[in-house]
Amino acid sequence: MEAITTATGIDCRHFINGQYMDSINNKTFMNTNPANEEILGSVAEGGEEEINLAVSAARRALNGRWKTMPLTERSKVLRRIGDLILERKEELARLESLDTGKPIWLSSSIDIPRAAYNFHFFADYMTTMGTEAYQHDDVAINYAVRKPVGVVGLINPWNLPLLLLTWKLAPCLAAGNTAVLKPAEWTPMTATVLAEICKEAGVPDGVVNVVHGFGPNSAGSALTEHPEVDAITFTGETSTGTAIMKAAANSLKKLSYELGGKNPNIIFADSDLDEVLETTIKSSFINQGEVCLCGSRIYVERPVYEEFIEKFVAKTKELIVGDPFNEKTKIGAMIGKEHYERVLGYIELAKEEGGTIRIGGGRPSGIEKGYFIEPTIITDLDRNARCVREEIFGPVVTVIPFDLEDEVIAQVNDSHYGLSASIWTNDLRRAHRVANEVEAGIIWVNTWFLRDLRTPFGGMKQSGIGREGGMHSFEFYSELKNICIKL
Repeated sequence: MEAITTATGIDCRHFINGQYMDSINNKTFMNTNPANEEILGSVAEGGEEEINLAVSAARRALNGRWKTMPLTERSKVLRRIGDLILERKEELARLESLDTGKPIWLSSSIDIPRAAYNFHFFADYMTTMGTEAYQHDDVAINYAVRKPVGVVGLINPWNLPLLLLTWKLAPCLAAGNTAVLKPAEWTPMTATVLAEICKEAGVPDGVVNVVHGFGPNSAGSALTEHPEVDAITFTGETSTGTAIMKAAANSLKKLSYELGGKNPNIIFADSDLDEVLETTIKSSFINQGEVCLCGSRIYVERPVYEEFIEKFVAKTKELIVGDPFNEKTKIGAMIGKEHYERVLGYIELAKEEGGTIRIGGGRPSGIEKGYFIEPTIITDLDRNARCVREEIFGPVVTVIPFDLEDEVIAQVNDSHYGLSASIWTNDLRRAHRVANEVEAGIIWVNTWFLRDLRTPFGGMKQSGIGREGGMHSFEFYSELKNICIKL
């Protein structure tokens, strides 16, 4: 049975063993559009019983046709999933913007095409892989074979729902695993449609399962604690990652985390300021600042600090906040009331901490409904202020001047986060030197958010565990078995 279309969104049901189904107790919750606070549809609320059904289906499918399917055929299935995502791009982009409040141009140009490309990339990559072989003199030959890790639980965030879900699901399937997906409760719609797409593309029943619900004491905890789940991959808050690690400890599950970030954007005086500003507007405010990679801590070398602030404020004034389905809108709605109030709370905290609001700082005038916040630039905060150190995850950035290279390196590294950093300089030696010293898993020099999917993606410190991308994804989603043949 297909997902039920309503006037605004879709009613979201679980997808288990190739079929949509209601919760066993028929329990549901409402999905709300953050841009107008209207109901998009109902969502089946799953828990331990639904997770048990999904894991059982995934365990059976692990040893079924999916296991014996030739590599080239499985590659074709993945490529077909990507093709079908593109065929339904308009529908998926609409659902994504309804769910998240992000501008429709962003969903159409980045989220959905990148989701399709994730499948296309791994469909190709999986056919090119090899493993090691070693000859032990004339005594033996050792060679390695790669096997699926098993049933994998995928717990997905709400900021880039389909893009990040496919970033995990594509290599998971490419490696021959089966999956149980737990989408974020605030953004369930595109995951619901993706299950249907997978089936149409030829994924056998039980290989991909979707259970909707909440985290603690609900579907999320049931998935992470389940003894028949072999691995968990999670993108989200650091505190949630800590809880998942505790829940997974009893069965020693493999874990892959991409967690929070408070990413520095370091601007040296010798950089091209116009180029810096064009990218910094995006790295600060795209997707309402609800991106783990956003450069929300901006450090500017003092000779260009005032000029940067003046031009940065002027460019920010040009950003249109409002209706996600207006093609001119650059800033949409925050994900929900709770998060909206949290971000506004940080802006008030910044004032208490002595910060100056250079622009923004509240709700846009003339917008009565929805969870909208103006893009906000804060200066004059101490390096130890909470708004400088803590992840806000909204359209809010702090800007701090610096004088010396060593000084700024010390400041950016004085954080328990270490996801990404951007460095702007035309000094080649400085670029290498600073990139080497900054403690972050991803460093961009004179750019931001430029991704080659073959490269390692992940964070240091409390920003994550493990790496994804290319071979690094397969290291997580598979197990290596060494076979020794005595000659």
